Amino acid sequence: MSKAVLVLENGQVYTGRAYGATGETLGEAVFCTAMTGYQETLTDPSYHRQIVVATAPQIGNTGWNTEDSESLLGKRSAVRWSADFIDHDDPGKIWVAGYAVRNPTRRVSNWRAGSTLEGELADQGVVSISGIDTRAVVRVLRDTGSMRAGIFSGDALRSVDEMLDAVRAQPSMAGADLAAEVSTTEPYVVEAAGGQAKLRVAALDMGIKANTPRMLAARGVEVHVLPSNATLADIRSVNPDGFFLSNGPGDPATADAAVALTSEVIDSGLPTFGICFGNQIMGRAFGRDTYKLKFGHRGINIPVLDTVTGRVAITSQNHGFAIAGEAGEEFDTAFGRARVSHVCANDGVVEGVELISGQAFSVQYHPEAASGPHDAANLFDKFVSTMEGTRS
Repeated sequence: MSKAVLVLENGQVYTGRAYGATGETLGEAVFCTAMTGYQETLTDPSYHRQIVVATAPQIGNTGWNTEDSESLLGKRSAVRWSADFIDHDDPGKIWVAGYAVRNPTRRVSNWRAGSTLEGELADQGVVSISGIDTRAVVRVLRDTGSMRAGIFSGDALRSVDEMLDAVRAQPSMAGADLAAEVSTTEPYVVEAAGGQAKLRVAALDMGIKANTPRMLAARGVEVHVLPSNATLADIRSVNPDGFFLSNGPGDPATADAAVALTSEVIDSGLPTFGICFGNQIMGRAFGRDTYKLKFGHRGINIPVLDTVTGRVAITSQNHGFAIAGEAGEEFDTAFGRARVSHVCANDGVVEGVELISGQAFSVQYHPEAASGPHDAANLFDKFVSTMEGTRS
């Protein structure tokens, strides 16, 4: 195998082997603590422009299949399809800028696998690295914070100073406006399970994961997925019972149009539910500030406390920004009284906000939870109940 290096903004260099495609890639170095679900991670649009360092020591055991990718929906030419439709010719787009692993498996062992992880990375041109001590990299990122980085291999290898200059010349994730780069460009519809819709939702795609429309469809909801530049008129044309704000990449401080749209929708009385980036958008619509976390929350094992019930859920997360606030804090908004509804049990970071009236709520984590856990799936039931109550 050919040589590859991971170069961090602080000047640290890790030497390993080329994995996937060879060449040069730049992005923000972050780490993911999930022990499973690497395919869902790599195809999550929220990881756009990030180099993901896997904390799990062995990666690639289950290969790559055409069912588990989170970037399937919205990348096809169809305008309408059922939520359980799988295109076995579409492996799903890999959104990460690069991937860093310790020990790639030498043999795939899963009956659904159609190809290998390394083969898919190579086919999609994703420059990655293997054979480095990812534990050491993670300790640096935890101590210093997420930072700009680059992976270099093949003809892209040059002097450390030259590679470091390239790393430091790239823009920071703070101030990055990326939602439009991962959003669908044309509206599409995911039908309710069984084709019998009892409710209709307009979903703003800022990087929506494929399992989110599936979770709504399973509850009898027809989902109209709209581009990130959709207007209030676009939403009204759907005649929806509710409005959904998706996950996505980038700095929420740049999303002024989405914040303005969300404010208009909430002011109209339409039930609204947001996750991840959508939580930050709703927080801004509520008048809260957002800020960049030191190293973010990325994994499927993060505990979240519901400040109202006292219950803790183990959640799937992927975010580097958060809403300012404290557990249980109540505050005024243009739409009535609101509160901080959820916080991370590890560090107290805000994980959810809601109007006390119940008409709008959001969480920072991923209740669609592909590839798990499923503790928070009941939030989709809450959204459906809110829409049914408003309709009646």
